[in-house]
Amino acid sequence: MIIVTGAAGFIGSCLIKNLLNKGMANIIAVDDFSNAEKQKNLVDKPISKFIHRDVLTDFIKTHNQQIEFVFHIGARTDTTEFNVDVFNKLNLHYSQMVWQLCVQYQIPMVYASSAATYGAGELGYDDNHEIINRLKPLNPYGDSKNDFDKWVLQQDKFPPFWAGLKFFNVYGPNEYHKGRMASVIWHSYLQIKNVGSVKLFKSHRTDYADGQQLRDFVYVKDVVAVCQFLYETQKQSGIYNLGSGRARSFADLATNTFNAMHVPVNIVWIDMPLDIRNTYQYYTQANMEKLKGIGYTQPFYSLESGVTDYVTNYLLPMKYM
Repeated sequence: MIIVTGAAGFIGSCLIKNLLNKGMANIIAVDDFSNAEKQKNLVDKPISKFIHRDVLTDFIKTHNQQIEFVFHIGARTDTTEFNVDVFNKLNLHYSQMVWQLCVQYQIPMVYASSAATYGAGELGYDDNHEIINRLKPLNPYGDSKNDFDKWVLQQDKFPPFWAGLKFFNVYGPNEYHKGRMASVIWHSYLQIKNVGSVKLFKSHRTDYADGQQLRDFVYVKDVVAVCQFLYETQKQSGIYNLGSGRARSFADLATNTFNAMHVPVNIVWIDMPLDIRNTYQYYTQANMEKLKGIGYTQPFYSLESGVTDYVTNYLLPMKYM
């Protein structure tokens, strides 16, 4: 059996769909299952068992001999949440529990880290273990992810294979429930559909023009393909970047969304909210050489192809992956 935490969420549900498509029949879905909107992500997916996240420890202890792999994708991902206790509980301590069980029962695992660990990018975006202790995330969410990465590297006992994935700006189907934290593509689609224009943040730095803030946008289909590759190969444990490897502007993103919807481009510039202005990343770009170095050769979706697929095959018909 394969365990997926965060199963009802965006990336977790897409990962489950991919595993099922690859013939993995015994999937154990772990979440709190309290959000009715998130349940729609799991409709028509033949999942073997649903486990509340609070009883995962007992489940692993009881079924450890049958567990083949753990994908620990579940996390609190709200970058505007500043209650450190929430992140310590759900992102740090819970992840430590999952790790320790995988060590105890020698179960290979992949877990979700984040590009938010890189902060403002003062040290670049290289997935080098040597810099992790010196990274300075810009918010408690990023801190919690980096704290777990640091803790992992301090351990003297490990699962037989493990990988931490620093997700960059992931977008794609099954994020309908995320509200403010959904991708800019999802918000752009809604705005174009409702009012025919898209609001983008002005730049509040003199070195970036409005709309030219740059992010590494990665399509969720690439994210789950990498997870599948690591499950199949289990070649070299470590912490890996997971982005497209190419930074693109928010103006590019909005323009491609307009084009995919066959609507004239109409961007309206607005001030960035004060609560995120001082912690906003103006540039991210994953160095993907480490993942390529262990044999991952599949090309990543370009922003153009990813946005077109997302809008055409999922947003316009309101379908799920």
